[in-house]
Amino acid sequence: MIEQTVLDYLNDTLTESCYMEEPEGIDTFVLLEKTSGGESNHVYSAAFAIQSYDTTLNKAAKLNERVKTAMEGITELNEICKCKLNSDYNYTDTTKKRYRYQAVFDITHY
Repeated sequence: MIEQTVLDYLNDTLTESCYMEEPEGIDTFVLLEKTSGGESNHVYSAAFAIQSYDTTLNKAAKLNERVKTAMEGITELNEICKCKLNSDYNYTDTTKKRYRYQAVFDITHY
């Protein structure tokens, strides 16, 4: 399951904890969501939205940069063929008043 692969990789690479569901009572964390996927000739593709949460906008932006740097190395895993940053941007949650950035990655995997 590609979600588990990416989650485990980020948890092993970053000092901040990474989750697939928003945790309660934690200010700084990374949230991972697979937003789409496909398959052609036994090669799979997936898009991931990776959200970086922190207590200030500056800290969320810096965490986002660490996520982007970490994801550059994910192709070292045997099951990952390609990882491309699609976009990243300020994605502050105004309803919950939580600072976050979001980076979207296109991943090709086996």
